Amino acid sequence: MRARWRLGEQGRSPSCGCTLVEGATDIGAPDDDTRGDKPRFATATIRAMDPHAVLGLPPGAAPERVTAAYRKLAKRWHPDRGGGREAERRMAEINSAYDLLRAAAWTQRHEHLPARAPRPAARGSWLPPAIRGALGHELLGVLEPRENVWLVTPATTWASPEALLAASDRRLLWLLDDAVSARVHTLPFAAIEAAEHALRRPRRRVATLRVRARDGRRLAFGELRPATAATLARRIADLRT
Repeated sequence: MRARWRLGEQGRSPSCGCTLVEGATDIGAPDDDTRGDKPRFATATIRAMDPHAVLGLPPGAAPERVTAAYRKLAKRWHPDRGGGREAERRMAEINSAYDLLRAAAWTQRHEHLPARAPRPAARGSWLPPAIRGALGHELLGVLEPRENVWLVTPATTWASPEALLAASDRRLLWLLDDAVSARVHTLPFAAIEAAEHALRRPRRRVATLRVRARDGRRLAFGELRPATAATLARRIADLRT
């Protein structure tokens, strides 16, 4: 059964061999954001990553193993436990890898690929395979040349309880799985007036990203991990000018 959407209150790493480039990723806590009022950020936009390797898992690991590995590593590397900048970088890798694997699983469940459609790998060839696989053919199909996607995650919206949200170096992109037509939408950062994230109470383990466009439209992306919502709000503020 699909969950209903509710608007809540809402260099190179020696540990994984992935290359990180410019971008802010909120450290966050494992599926929780209750450890402090001010989130911390580390640079962690991914150029090349094997998300399974980051989490210490073999390719094709079951979702239950992915979640368990993420929580174990997040508890170990959370900066509240010490570790300084290295812990921040490692936590950023872990968060990014987890979002990618969740998005890839979502895409595998929801992908509607026509029998004779071009293979998704032929699109977005400049992107890492993990990101191409998470995006799926519909979001890949609307990418502009050399558009750098740095985040892909499952989400919910008012229009659909099953959505896939992506962020690039220039805009937000999202896919509405329940829509028959107009399934893919985009919003350039320059067209955003404001963005904020809020935690859903009482346990605050999920968050909503609220976006106000300059043309007056209001959008909300729910069921996000707190760290992911905080990262998006911060990056939108940095990139929307």
